[in-house]
Amino acid sequence: MSPFERKFGKYAIRNLSFVLVVCYAIGYVLELIDRSGLILSYLTLDPYAILHGQVWRLVTWILIPPSGGNLFVTLIMLLFYCSIGTSLERTWGTYRYNVYLFQGMLFTIAGSFLLMGYCYLFRPTIFLSSLTGTVLTVNTPTEYFAVISMLFSTYYINMSIFLAYAATFPDAQVLLMFIIPVRVKWLGIIYAVMLALQFLSTSVYGKFAIGASLLNFVVFFFTSRSMMHLNPKQIHRRQEFKRDVRRSTGITKHKCAICGRTEVDSPQMQFRFCSKCDGNYEYCEEHLYTHMHVKRSN
Repeated sequence: MSPFERKFGKYAIRNLSFVLVVCYAIGYVLELIDRSGLILSYLTLDPYAILHGQVWRLVTWILIPPSGGNLFVTLIMLLFYCSIGTSLERTWGTYRYNVYLFQGMLFTIAGSFLLMGYCYLFRPTIFLSSLTGTVLTVNTPTEYFAVISMLFSTYYINMSIFLAYAATFPDAQVLLMFIIPVRVKWLGIIYAVMLALQFLSTSVYGKFAIGASLLNFVVFFFTSRSMMHLNPKQIHRRQEFKRDVRRSTGITKHKCAICGRTEVDSPQMQFRFCSKCDGNYEYCEEHLYTHMHVKRSN
């Protein structure tokens, strides 16, 4: 467990995949209610609008749902992402899965601002939409960045979840069209090739959107290769083995002077020394403020 996980692990959001699915569902409802798209236009990741006071866009762009088909396909997609996301969270741990998703979101936000900087440097007046293939002429920065902001959504972050799942569970099988069993690694390779072709063929605007959203998978791939190809039971056995080694050797960094718990027994527990006790007495977070202070007799 890293020092960051010991410090911030307690703040990790459990069942984050379900939270994202709820956000997507809200976005789809807004699409159905407002066919003109006016409501969603105030929720997109528009860096120009953010710098002009609309700071809520830093969060609300998550509500912009991935592009989908009919209602049935949308429901299947949401259930699928919820399922694979839950599997990753159980395998990696809640903290690490949170880091992966929030890292992708931060990279996407950073990519939108980098794209705005690129636009100001080259000042293009024509925008080629990679989604519709139409050429739009815009005259003001507000209109220009409003169009560009539609490229940034959670679609590619969802793809990064699937690619991470394929890298972690390459031999898992899914039923293609509910009939054909296919190993996830082959679907991952197909999706990776499709994304690469899309990246090469799209405009510079699309390259920023794709590259920024998938950068978290690149970071994951090169920093977590030792965790790949391990199923949840193998990872659990590895963690239990490390704990057994620590217990057998008796080597711990922290131990509560009251209950005797260590960081091996309670990995999420915080330990602190008491400044009012005479001597180096360390306590867990449950006994730090409730213990009797140790005083040396004169």
